[in-house]
Amino acid sequence: MEALYGISLGYQLPQHGSSEAVETRIREKAAKLGRLYNRIIGCTVVVEAPHRHHHKGKLYSVHIDISVPGKDLVVDRAKPLDHAHEDVYLAVRDAFNAAERQLEDHARRMRGDVKNHPAARDSAVPPAE
Repeated sequence: MEALYGISLGYQLPQHGSSEAVETRIREKAAKLGRLYNRIIGCTVVVEAPHRHHHKGKLYSVHIDISVPGKDLVVDRAKPLDHAHEDVYLAVRDAFNAAERQLEDHARRMRGDVKNHPAARDSAVPPAE
């Protein structure tokens, strides 16, 4: 675990194929999240490469767990969307883009910018007589 802009950041990369460049990219993306929403307590990123015996290439999966006060936001790209995730950088990018959207949605809810629709029974209008 390391501290980055006040965020406790942890990451786990596959033993084979991990590089400083991937670690740097993860730190950059986590820092961007911290600038987007300054109440992040912690962020854990796990990048996994499948077993080498797969026939369709090596698709990376990325799991991001973001801790904010009162809630944990989870991005789990366990089943990669397409073969672009054979590139670890694209897999990391897509996961962090999803995390960014979740953080933006969470921030809107915290500010009260999201409309809360009344329950169906509360909004039912009695028949006119």
